[in-house]
Amino acid sequence: LEKTASQTLILNNPYHVRNAPEKIFVTEFSKFMPETLITREINEIIEFKKKNKNIIIKPLYGNGGEGVFLVKNNDSNFNVILENFLNLYEEQFIIQSYIPEVKKGDKRIILLDGEVVGAINRIPAKNENRSNMHVGGKPIKTSLNKNDELICEAISPHLKSKGLFFVGIDVIGNYLTEINVTSPTGIREINRLNGTKIEKIFWDKVLKKLNY
Repeated sequence: LEKTASQTLILNNPYHVRNAPEKIFVTEFSKFMPETLITREINEIIEFKKKNKNIIIKPLYGNGGEGVFLVKNNDSNFNVILENFLNLYEEQFIIQSYIPEVKKGDKRIILLDGEVVGAINRIPAKNENRSNMHVGGKPIKTSLNKNDELICEAISPHLKSKGLFFVGIDVIGNYLTEINVTSPTGIREINRLNGTKIEKIFWDKVLKKLNY
């Protein structure tokens, strides 16, 4: 795809897609993130848990809520979970302080060419901490608050400079948790709940780039 970019409009820029894994790219905006650790060092994880009490552990390259664990303070399964992660994954894990506001939803915001075009809030199913629709999260209508707008304003120029045209970000409470550049979902749900046509906005922007 990089070889054809001089003759064909490529969305998203393949170079930056390759170099922007969801849970790593977001660290460029760490001031908006919950406290985060990326490591395989058990002692570092133990110290992180002592400080933050309740934590989330997830694979660095997972998706769709796969392999995400909430470890509460004094959780007797903590050591077993760490052992399983060490056995299952060769790369580091991502460990974050737990954000209680996830019970109120995980907001997916869609940006096209750096511009916000819609959002939904995904409410976790009963007795579930993951809000991914893939695992039963329920999409509901939402809007952006001032903090959401601040995050979008901060990351927008970076997305545009990297040629990341179609992006979905995740916000829980006041925290940015992921920047999705490979397969952002939520367009159909946003259209259905808001009566919008994001696909039209998408193609209008593409045609503008092609000078049609």
